[in-house]
Amino acid sequence: MATSPTCSAELAGLLGANATNTAAAEFICNKFTDAAFAIDTTYLLFSAYLVFSMQLGFAMLCAGSVRAKNTMNIMLTNVLDAAAGGLFYYLFGFAFAFGGPSNGFIGRQNFALDSIPSSSFDYSNFLYQWAFAIAAAGITSGSIAERTQFVAYLIYSSFLTGFVYPVVSHWFWSADGWASAFNTGDLLFGSGVIDFAGSGVVHMVGGIAGLWGALIEGPRIGRFDHSGRSVALRGHSASLVVIGTFMLWFGWYGFNPGSFNKISAAYVSGNYYGQWSAIGRTAVTTTLAGCTAALTTLFGKRILSGHWNVTDVCNGLLGGFAAITAGCSVVEPWAAIICGFVAALVLIGCNKLAEIVKFDDPLEAAQLHGGCGAWGIIFTALFASKKYVNEVYGGDRPYGLFMGGGGKLLAAHVIQILVIVGWVSATMGTLFYILHKLKLLRISSEDEMSGMDLTRHGGFAYIYHEDDDMQKNGIQLRKIEPSSTTPMSV
Repeated sequence: MATSPTCSAELAGLLGANATNTAAAEFICNKFTDAAFAIDTTYLLFSAYLVFSMQLGFAMLCAGSVRAKNTMNIMLTNVLDAAAGGLFYYLFGFAFAFGGPSNGFIGRQNFALDSIPSSSFDYSNFLYQWAFAIAAAGITSGSIAERTQFVAYLIYSSFLTGFVYPVVSHWFWSADGWASAFNTGDLLFGSGVIDFAGSGVVHMVGGIAGLWGALIEGPRIGRFDHSGRSVALRGHSASLVVIGTFMLWFGWYGFNPGSFNKISAAYVSGNYYGQWSAIGRTAVTTTLAGCTAALTTLFGKRILSGHWNVTDVCNGLLGGFAAITAGCSVVEPWAAIICGFVAALVLIGCNKLAEIVKFDDPLEAAQLHGGCGAWGIIFTALFASKKYVNEVYGGDRPYGLFMGGGGKLLAAHVIQILVIVGWVSATMGTLFYILHKLKLLRISSEDEMSGMDLTRHGGFAYIYHEDDDMQKNGIQLRKIEPSSTTPMSV
């Protein structure tokens, strides 16, 4: 990219109008431009690494939330979400999402990163967006854990990251997308959809896909008794759940603030306040929403169950993060507290509804990411600030209903929820149904009872003591005590 002609002209005027000074001004401005590109690319790459670290968080959270006999299985699926997602997003996904010029529905350029880097995208953009794509796939894997055939994971993960998710991200994030706030043509309701980091694009897509997978498969054996009452099949390690939650919290600072893509943009030249300030504010709103949701869940579940449950608190925290993701850059910090409070109530309500309809999701992923993600979209349409919307997206456009901006943004966001539910249901719901009919989706009841680590992966994830194995097989050995308790001399 060439240097800004304004920069060169202004600097040349200060130096004096002659050929030497004009050349010197252009040289200096080019150097500043190069430095800005380097800073922004470094910032985006660092954000991509943070978002990718969320895969470790997902892996730990999933492992701790399932029973020990399925640990190896769920860990392997998390590895393959990243691996299969990497290839399919490289070949097709990035092109479907951002390849341009294209139509409003799907991208048509840059398959296998053809013609990249360009004036629009560098390799860092691909890496960052790939980390988002595999996050959506990771959400779905939690919903169908402990009962899904391994081949089904490979098929759905490839399809989701290579086609389903990229189309949605094209609609709402590409400059060509029909509902994108970055659309250079006609904006939907004059505003487009403000889903800054993906409450809808990432979290709802993963949550709705997981919803259909879990519905079509049905609940795990023993999840509901013969009378229909809920039976808790608790995960085997609260420690892993907490570790995973903190890793996800850490990664969210790349997920939300990193979605600015650049840090060196100045809103007013020579002022202390610029995009770097907006990035800091985004990190603050993310933090406050998660913290509020965690505390609300803590006391809410204490009232309902009588226990202080760390797993519930971790899920509440993540629900607050999922909700604030859409509006993190355009709301005031005080509004983020409201977002987190309501997100916790939404999660508790969705979990209660899931029990009533006998829906089984081992990680509460459909409720957490689907339900809280949908609330985050509505929240943004209610509380988006005029000042921040204009700074982040440019121009004078509709903003939050409760902030005096009218109902146009809310109308656009209701449409977003409807089209995401429709698109993901039509694609992933159909895929899961076909896999079910082909008997490729759910494992046998015998394998489920024994655990997939033993039947599908060659052994358990943990080393068991021989005494435990002997007792399991009906063999008991008498422990021989020493004949004397007198200490031996050294």
